[in-house]
Formats: sequence, structure tokens, C-alpha cells
Amino acid sequence: MIRMSGPFNRKTSSNKLRLVSACLIGIDCRYDGKNNTNQRLIRLFRKGKLIPVCPEQLGGLPTPRDGAQIINGTGKDVLEGRARVVDKKGHDVTENFIKGAMETLKIAKYLGVKEAILKARSPSCGSGKIHKGFSDVLIDGDGVTATLLKMNGIRIFTEEEFVVE
Repeated sequence: MIRMSGPFNRKTSSNKLRLVSACLIGIDCRYDGKNNTNQRLIRLFRKGKLIPVCPEQLGGLPTPRDGAQIINGTGKDVLEGRARVVDKKGHDVTENFIKGAMETLKIAKYLGVKEAILKARSPSCGSGKIHKGFSDVLIDGDGVTATLLKMNGIRIFTEEEFVVE
């Protein structure tokens, strides 16, 4: 039988655990194979308080991969079938983004996580503002994963607004 230990042990105080976009703690999982390392979050991760996730990888997309954006809407529109997620080559990756969001939610529910620190402006993880298609223009809204987590009562912070305790 496999037993989990360390920060993944269910006996750990779950109200202290948070999900974190894996790219923020130095995991090379961005679309371009790089990361968005945030030293403050790495310190918190090393204390066993963060659970890294990459919704795009959980949804079956490779790394590296073509960049993708939500077309004609927000994460909520994607989940409600009114918008799509398309990569730079025009491939529809909507189902991958939805699957990744669902898998991320499973992890959160299993561990009783109530908060997540996600990558700002991402089509998966963005909270509050995301890119309008493939442009530098920002619109009000959330990415696909951020939307689903919020719909399930999980509080979302971006790395730009999270204050380390």
C-alpha cells in the first residue's frame, strides 16, 4: 500500500494548504517550457503549505506547447459552452482546458483546499483579468480553472496579490 507523507498527508491541517500554479514555484510547465518563478512562493512551498498544479498539463497538453487564449469570452463562457480556447495554430484545446480545470478541482476537494494562488492573466489560472484573445488587451474575467474553483467555493489569489504570511 502506498502512503502519502509530508505536505500531502491528509493529517496535515488542510485549512493551511493552498493550491499553487506549478510554474510559480519554478516548475517548467508554461506553454514555452519555462516557468514564472516567484521566490516568496517557493519559500512557502518548501514549508509544505502549497500543492503545485498545472491545469494545462493535467488536461493532457504537452510542454512545451503552442500558446492558447480564450476566444470571445472568459473562463465562465468556456465552461458554459459560449467560448472556446484556441492555440496560436488554430487548434481547439477547449476540452483540455476543461479537463485540466476538473482535475485541479478534484485535487482541491480531496485535500480540502479552500484557497489557491494562481498565475495572473492566464487563460487557465487568471483571476480578475485575462487577455482578450491573442492581444495585450486585458478584459475583466477569469480563466477556466479559476472560474471552476471559484464556482466551488475556493478563494483565488494571483501571485501579484497574495501576501505571504
